Amino acid sequence: MSGSSSTPPHSSHQFLTAVLFRQGPSAMPYAEDVKWMIRQHVISLLDAFPALRPQTAAYTHNDGRTVDLLQVAGTVPMVYLQVTYHIPIVVWLMEAYPRQPPCVYVNPTRQMVIKRPHPYVNPSGLVSLPYLQNWIYPTSNLADLARNLSVVFGRDPPLYAQQPRPNPNPNPNTFPPIAYPPPPRPHRPAEDSSQVYKRNAVDKLADRLNCDIEALRRSREAEMEQLINAQVLLRQREEQISKGLREMRDEKEGLEMQLQMVLMNSEIVEDWLSENLGKRIINVETAIEHSDLASKQMLECSSSDLAIDDLIYALDKALQEGSIPFDRYLKSVRTLSREQFFHRAMYAKARATQLQAHLSGMAQRSSSQIRMI
Repeated sequence: MSGSSSTPPHSSHQFLTAVLFRQGPSAMPYAEDVKWMIRQHVISLLDAFPALRPQTAAYTHNDGRTVDLLQVAGTVPMVYLQVTYHIPIVVWLMEAYPRQPPCVYVNPTRQMVIKRPHPYVNPSGLVSLPYLQNWIYPTSNLADLARNLSVVFGRDPPLYAQQPRPNPNPNPNTFPPIAYPPPPRPHRPAEDSSQVYKRNAVDKLADRLNCDIEALRRSREAEMEQLINAQVLLRQREEQISKGLREMRDEKEGLEMQLQMVLMNSEIVEDWLSENLGKRIINVETAIEHSDLASKQMLECSSSDLAIDDLIYALDKALQEGSIPFDRYLKSVRTLSREQFFHRAMYAKARATQLQAHLSGMAQRSSSQIRMI
C-alpha cells in the first residue's frame, strides 16, 4: 500500500463524481453499474463522519499489482470511559466493492502503538470485524461500518500512547496520552458497576446479534443453494419437454403424410369401384389366352411344378411336427418327385418345340424378304 494523492480543491461531491465517472486509461476499476451506489455510500459516510475525506491512492496487492483505488481517510470517534477519542483509519474501496467488503486499516501516528493482541486488529493495522466478515450486498454500507467501528473500538481501543504522561487538557482529535490499559481513575463504585453492567450488556447483545446475523446468512445461503439446484433441475426438465415436443411434432407430420397417402389411395379405390360396379365378373382362369398350344402346355407344367414344391414343403413341416409317419412321408415325396420330374420334362420339351417353331418362322420371313428383293 503506497501513499495517497492530494485531495482535489473542489467539494467532496464534485470530486467523487469526477473520479468515479471519468473515462479512458485513468478510469477507476469499478463496475459501471455500481459506481453511483459507491458515490452514495461515500457521501452518506461523509455526512455521518465529517472528519473523513475521500481521495485516490495507489494500492499494492500481495501479488505486486498496483492499482489506483478510492479511499476514505480520517478519524472516527469512540467513547471510552466516558471520554470521546478519535481513531485514525483508512478505508480502501477494493475493485469488487460494494459486492465485496472494503479493506479497513487503523492508521496510528508516531505517538501511537497498535495494541497487541487485539481481537479485531492485527499488528499491521488491518481491521477484521464481524460486520466485514458478514458483508451482505447491497444492504451493507460504509456509514454502518464506521458506526460499528466506533462501537467496537469504544469497548476495546486498538491504539494507545507510546509514551504516557499526564495531560490535563486532552485534545479531542488525538488519542489520550495514557498507556493501555489506562490506569484506574477514581470514581464512585456505583458508577463503575453501572458502566461494567452496561458494557457487558452491550457485548452480549452484540455477540447475540452477530450470531443471529451469521445464522441468517447461512440460512439464506442454504435457500439460495436449493433454489439454484431447483433452477438447474427445471432447466433439464425444460430441455426434456422441448425434445419430447419436437419428437411429437415430427411424428405428427409423418402421420399426417401417411394419412394423406391413405386418403389418396382410398379415393383411387373408390373411383375404380364406382367405374366397375355392376360390370361382368371376369374369370381369372380364362382371363389370359394362350397364343399357341406349346405356351398353354408350358404354363400348366410350370404351375404344376411350383404347386408340387409347395406340397413337399408342407410335408416337411408335417414330418417335423409329427403329423405323418416317416414311411408315409417317403412314399408321398417319392410320388410327388416323380410327377414333378414329368412336368419339368414336359415343360422342357414344350419349350424346345416353341423355340423351334419360332426359329422356323423367322427363317421363312427372311427367305420371303430375300425373294422380294
